[in-house]
Order: sequence, then structure tokens, then C-alpha cells
Amino acid sequence: MIEIVEDMKCVEKVVRIKVPYKMASRAFHHQDSVIKVGNHYIGNGSLTAIAGPCCIESREQLFAIAAAVKSAGAQILRGGAFKPRTSPYSFQGMGEEGLKLLREAGDKYGMPVCTELMSTEDFDLVDTYTDIIQIGARNMQNYSLLKKVGRTQKPVLLKRGMSATIEEFLMSAEYIMASGNPNVILCERGIRTFESYTRNTLDLAVVCAIKELSHLPIIIDPSHATGRWKMIEPISKAAVAVGCDGLMIEVHHEPDKAFSDGPQSLKPEKFARLMTNIQRVHSACEETLITESVAKIHAAI
Repeated sequence: MIEIVEDMKCVEKVVRIKVPYKMASRAFHHQDSVIKVGNHYIGNGSLTAIAGPCCIESREQLFAIAAAVKSAGAQILRGGAFKPRTSPYSFQGMGEEGLKLLREAGDKYGMPVCTELMSTEDFDLVDTYTDIIQIGARNMQNYSLLKKVGRTQKPVLLKRGMSATIEEFLMSAEYIMASGNPNVILCERGIRTFESYTRNTLDLAVVCAIKELSHLPIIIDPSHATGRWKMIEPISKAAVAVGCDGLMIEVHHEPDKAFSDGPQSLKPEKFARLMTNIQRVHSACEETLITESVAKIHAAI
């Protein structure tokens, strides 16, 4: 069959893709995918910062945090309107009211907004207000939900499941892409191991693996990976050093009063310092790549 296709005059080359994730594979798409979100691009070599509160609690809380992260250099505002919680008695989010506040804050501060979609029933609602639809770790293999977001062209931020292999992670991305949406951003947020000191175990090697296996951009969520605000900056620096395309960080101006995830939320001033320091790491890595490229060119000459 391959020989027949190769013999066609209109066919330049036939590539056999052996992995099960065809569209997400780098063999299918050799160049890195660049995802456009508003006027911002993810995956083009720049470093993206997605920041904001774990959950939207009030207008005052959201707008204070939005102003702070914008001032510090974040490009995208995050905030949960629907919150999947381990306990059914914990705060579950503000729903549509929270979505309206998120949209208003994003428009005021000139930032695209990202929030989590938890069910197919809420798709139209979330799609109306947001620029990036997040699929959380608990829903990474919710195939009905993946197919639903695959029918839109809106960027989808897909988080790795807490026990998912890299192949399973990419297969979930494949569900979205096979349904018609190529705009997938992968997110590593830590996996579950025997370790209990940190909230999860961050697999930084996944960045290198994804860069080899797939063309999709990948960002790191150090907040959920560690569960401890003191670890976020060093882990973020390491993530940038290994080549991630961005970071997703939880920020709260009063973390001790946060409705959820206070212990892993950075205060605005600490987030501002983080932004300065990770940009230094990113710039240093870029300079190293340029130096290596120039050396290779000189060697070839």
C-alpha cells in the first residue's frame, strides 16, 4: 500500500508513524507547534507565565491578584470557577459568577484568561468566557470531555493525570487533535508516588521526553507539583533550564486566608521576584544555545 502511494506523482514522501499518537507525534509534525492565545504565542521560544489564584473567591481578591501578576510580567490570567475538590464539603467555586469576574479582570488588565472545564455540560458556559480551556489532571482520560473540546479551535491546556504514563498523556492529546483541534498545550503538574513530603513528584524529565516525542508545547505547574510555596522558585528555575515553554503558578495576596491551596500560593512580591529570576535563567539558556549554534557553524566552515 505504501509503495502505491509513494508512486503517485502528487506525493513527495511517505512517513510511517509507528506510535499510537499520530497527530501529536513529532514524526507527523517536525516543527514545534506554536499556539496563539490572544496576541500571545506559546511554544515560539519565549517563556510564558500563567498566573493567578487557585480559585476565584471575590471580585476584590481576583482583581488585586490580576493587577499584581500583570505588573510582574505574567501574560495569562488563571482562576478556577469550578473546583474539583477531594472533599465534597470544600469550596467548589463560584461558577458562572466567577467566570464573569475572570473575563472582566482579563479584559481590564489586557490578559487572556484560563480556567478549568470539568464536564461536557458546562462547555458552552466556559467556552463563552475564557481564552484557554483547561482539562485538569482528574479528567485527563475523560474521553467525552476531550472529544468535546476537540470540536472547538480554542486552545486547550491538558494536564497530565496523576498516574499517567507519557504515552497515555500524549494519547489524551491525540483525542483532542483527532477531533479537530490542533491547539493543545501540555502541562506537567507532578505524578503520584510513594513520597508524601511534597504534594506530588515533579517529573522534569517529561519536558525532554515531550520535546523528543511530540511537537506540542509543554508547561510546568510547580504549585501543584510541590504543594509548598518555598519550593516554587527553585523548581521553576529547573523547569526553565530543561526547556519548558512556560509555567503555571498560583498567586494569592492573602494565602493564609485562601479558600484553597494557600500553602502552595506565592504572595505577589514573591511572584515578582520569581519572574525576574526565571527570566534570567531563560536568557542564559538562550545565550548558551546561540553560542553552541555559532560554534557548530564555524566548525562546519
